[in-house]
Amino acid sequence: MHIDFHDSTNSVETDYIDLIHRLVQFTAKKERISDQAEVSISFVDNREIQELNRNYRQKDTPTDVISFALQETVEGELNVVGEDLPLVLGDIVISVDQAKEQAKDYEHTLERELGFLAVHGFLHLLGYDHMNEQDEKIMFQRQDEILGEFKLER
Repeated sequence: MHIDFHDSTNSVETDYIDLIHRLVQFTAKKERISDQAEVSISFVDNREIQELNRNYRQKDTPTDVISFALQETVEGELNVVGEDLPLVLGDIVISVDQAKEQAKDYEHTLERELGFLAVHGFLHLLGYDHMNEQDEKIMFQRQDEILGEFKLER
């Protein structure tokens, strides 16, 4: 799977990007995602993610991670996925400011928080959600399984 990284904060260490690359690859394998799939992961500050949250979710506050799935189709939308086209899953946007704050609040490493947010965002791209209690249980259990198997636990 191809993962395209963008760090507009210029603050994410290469070791963290390498870890997230390996973790998302691991998750893709566990979820049986094609090696031809593509995803982008962007690291931003609170100001930028708040703007995205306001514009796309009508919530004018910073958040930790937002995912934009490209494989979801809306009624009336043309589905352009074909066998000869790469499977472009979408974009994951992570706030480095929020990740640092949450790592401190949860008393674990920034490495673990960034990894958690990347897996959380990636699972959203694959259709997992937490809009109700049942879906939340399924998604959070899957996150815990993946992070545990990867040895990136709290």
